[in-house]
Amino acid sequence: MPESAVRTRWSADRFARSLVRRRRWVAGTGLLLTVVVLAIGSGALGALSLSRIAAPGSESDQARQVLAEQFRTGPPNLVFLVDAGARGVDDPAVRAVGDRLTGELTAATGVAEVGSYWSRGASPALRSTDGRKALVLVRVPGNVNDTRVRVGALAAEFSGERAGVTVRSGGQDEVFREIGAQARADFLRAEVIVVPMVLLLLILIYRRVSLALATLGVGLFAIGGALTGLRLIAASTEVSTFAANLALVMGLALGVDYCLFVVARFREALAAGADVEEAVVIAVRTAGRTVFFSGLTVATSLLALLLFPLSFLRSFGYAGALVVFAALAGSLVFLPAVLALLGERAAGRAPGQAVEQGWWFRISRVVMRRPLVTGGAVLALVLLLSAPVLGLRFGLPDARILPAEASSRITADEIRVDFGQEESDALYLVAGEAGDLGRLTSYAEQLSRVDGVAQVDSAAGVFVDGRRVIPPGADRFSRDDGTFLTATPTQESLEGDIGGLVDRLRSVPAPYDVLIGGSPAEMLDWRASLTERIPLVLGLILLLSFGVLYLATGSLLLPLKATVLNLLSLGVMFGVMVWVFQQGHLSGLLGFTATGVLEASMPLLMFCIVYGLSMDYEVFIVSRIREEYLLTGDSALAVATGLQRTAPLVSTAAAVLALSFAVYATGGVVYLKMIGVGMAVAVLVDATLIRGVLLPAFMKLAGRANWWSPATVRSGLPGLRRLSRSPR
Repeated sequence: MPESAVRTRWSADRFARSLVRRRRWVAGTGLLLTVVVLAIGSGALGALSLSRIAAPGSESDQARQVLAEQFRTGPPNLVFLVDAGARGVDDPAVRAVGDRLTGELTAATGVAEVGSYWSRGASPALRSTDGRKALVLVRVPGNVNDTRVRVGALAAEFSGERAGVTVRSGGQDEVFREIGAQARADFLRAEVIVVPMVLLLLILIYRRVSLALATLGVGLFAIGGALTGLRLIAASTEVSTFAANLALVMGLALGVDYCLFVVARFREALAAGADVEEAVVIAVRTAGRTVFFSGLTVATSLLALLLFPLSFLRSFGYAGALVVFAALAGSLVFLPAVLALLGERAAGRAPGQAVEQGWWFRISRVVMRRPLVTGGAVLALVLLLSAPVLGLRFGLPDARILPAEASSRITADEIRVDFGQEESDALYLVAGEAGDLGRLTSYAEQLSRVDGVAQVDSAAGVFVDGRRVIPPGADRFSRDDGTFLTATPTQESLEGDIGGLVDRLRSVPAPYDVLIGGSPAEMLDWRASLTERIPLVLGLILLLSFGVLYLATGSLLLPLKATVLNLLSLGVMFGVMVWVFQQGHLSGLLGFTATGVLEASMPLLMFCIVYGLSMDYEVFIVSRIREEYLLTGDSALAVATGLQRTAPLVSTAAAVLALSFAVYATGGVVYLKMIGVGMAVAVLVDATLIRGVLLPAFMKLAGRANWWSPATVRSGLPGLRRLSRSPR
């Protein structure tokens, strides 16, 4: 064995022996740290939030800043729907209620601006098509968390019955406040379900309560460590509430995943005749190395999310990296010390059959006898399951993310059905410098004729279809020689091609430079900011995961093969997401409303998670296959033996992960349902069809080429050569 490899092995051995010598101190420290991080992390939910949809530096972001700084205004973030019933909103008594509500809101603490159907000259955009309902628009400025607390308080205070008139609350910040509250409730409910379920599964797998508790403890340490880290990060930047949901599932799953492999190798060494100390050393040297590389692949995929300028996605990058590092610490430091303490009590049952009699060994042999036939059949099935992805359509999120019974969702549904337009989603055309009134009038008339625009409000009056329907009144549109206009879109344009509407507005010749803002424009810029970084992020994930897998295997072909297999797993996941959440199949069973589109950030997030987890399984299986190949020199035998040694563990880990994710399919937020269903399907398909059939079929066809690496790379990069060696 080369001197460098010997040094690497001795280094791992010395580390493992030091853990054995200090096993009581290390295990006690691990227990204490777990309690501490869980206590600190329990306060993370209160520090997290759902950030506003905005792309820093974009045109809509600049428009929002100009509106706030120059005009002291901006898009409303709280909406009250006033339902007058058969009397109609123009009834004098109803008008009095509306005026009183408008006045009370104007005087309320934290409210910067209020506009209503009654205070804006009976604006058509604020009245329902049947004349029975009207809107009150409220702007509550401030940072996200403080604003949403105030919005929630205002919604509770002013909603209800008023002199026979019903008032309901809604609006963007009220929707996101309810989403955050629902996500936190789903987190707590999932915690209550998942933790006992995983403990029971571990007891059934290990047949040792002590080992099950130790493994669960590593998972809880990973969760607590990630939540503690998120709480600290949230003190200086926005972190999404959903990051806590990811930390729960992945912390438990990766903690269990990594512990299963370390414990299995420890038990294997004991069964082979090693004493307890030597068994711990072997487990750290072999399974520990594999777990380390596996953690690198998952962390790499999720850290790539930090390249996005969007706090929502960056939050998952923080959560994913923190979870991985905490799970690695727990499984490679604390767990070996616990194994040394348990000693022979952690041993498993004596193997009941030889490796050659194992189910995975026999299945892989069947696959490798006819790799083209078996691999081709499974490939056809995978492609069939992936086929719906060809109809993938991206769209913008709305209140239908929430359950149908959520109060802001009810308000949004009524506005969408009963109003021909939606002024709370108006587009703002902002000009720092204004021209004369004649040119402004002409511009407003032309804007109001644009297909998809219901109404244009300006300093020159209110325009519909090129006609002025309300003359100029109190001028809230002009200040410091500047002006802005609002173009209220029709419901059809909001639910259709809102990007096309923005392009049509831009094509109207303006008498001055105009910035387009407002909620729809902010969502479009947010999506554009997302999509323009996708090639960079995906390219970096593929490149770095390729490098990590090369270090783990020393092969150039195996990382390429892993990339192809991972993309097949992702294809199935996206196919299921389109079929279920875009097309609406199973919507009744799962309890959600399909909108015919998918919001772009969720598929991207799930790509990063699934790609990392797929590489996780790949590293576990292929590292053991390579180890067997170095021992025997027989590629087919190494594949069958390696699968038999690792596939049961991978399948078990995948089952735990799938069950953990599936709990979120019963949650109230569509985003979490998508993650729950999509991730559960992806990991199960990956651990069975992809790794169980397509992997051995490919490796049989590739033969010795599986292990090929250019001599120039091996000789020119001795560090890579050393790391790519598998321990013997």
